[in-house]
Amino acid sequence: MKPRSLPLPALAALTALLGLAHLPAQAIGRLADVTIVDRDTGATLPVHYARGEYWVAGRPGARYAITVRNRLGERVLAVPSVDGVNVLSGETAAWDQRGYVFSPYERYQITGWRKSDSQVAAFEFSHIANSYAARTGRPAHVGVIGVALFREQPPVPLPAPAITPEPYSQRRDNGLGLGRLREEPASPAAAGAAGAPAAPAPSAEAESSARSPSADSVAKAAPMPSAKLGTAHGQRETSVVTHTSFTRLQEQPNEIISIRYDSRENLIASGVIREPIARPYVPPVPRAFPQSDNLSYVPDPR
Repeated sequence: MKPRSLPLPALAALTALLGLAHLPAQAIGRLADVTIVDRDTGATLPVHYARGEYWVAGRPGARYAITVRNRLGERVLAVPSVDGVNVLSGETAAWDQRGYVFSPYERYQITGWRKSDSQVAAFEFSHIANSYAARTGRPAHVGVIGVALFREQPPVPLPAPAITPEPYSQRRDNGLGLGRLREEPASPAAAGAAGAPAAPAPSAEAESSARSPSADSVAKAAPMPSAKLGTAHGQRETSVVTHTSFTRLQEQPNEIISIRYDSRENLIASGVIREPIARPYVPPVPRAFPQSDNLSYVPDPR
């Protein structure tokens, strides 16, 4: 009989019920697997489940990546945000903004704030005051990583072209007594679609919008916890992407993945990470005649 694995939400609920706040280094998501990787050590950060949310503990000063693996046999669009900021455009994050397009089953690491088609500024865990969001006046949502996933709208099939025979006088015998057939030209719109070049390879940003960061004025007034962890605008690194088109199946995301993060010390203090309780040390009891206390008779054979 095969063991049946529990889906992640059920596993998380069972873990919380048993008083275990720690989950193994496990991906989150249905349409895509999302994990957070410490790039300096190569370790996938363990997931902690508490108060209905997923958490990871970041190491101050460490570079990290958001690893996304498409689980579907079709393309998906991932719109990523860090600290409430779109990592491609720098806008206050919204669903209808640009993102990365993943081919079927493709895996890719989002390693930083995109600066151009060939460079990013590395994600780096840092003090909240040095986070990109705080330095741009938006500290209210520091401490959360988000990925909004969209499925692709299937292409609309073109109508079959009408086929009519040429006039009898213009037919040419092909040796089999059959006339050559001529296809009627498709409509201009269909012809333009049929003649359009194929989209370039994915792993690229798609779509854009001019959404105004209207929440900035509210975010500027938010207090800044001194010990909280944020994501800094790190060193420039090479990261090449190309552009492609993508039509979303619907306006709202098919799935939203949200992962909170902070330092390990803060997560322990807030009860997200529960340290195992160490048993108190009990010294051995001294015995007056240790050698004599162990008198015995002939033991049984093995």
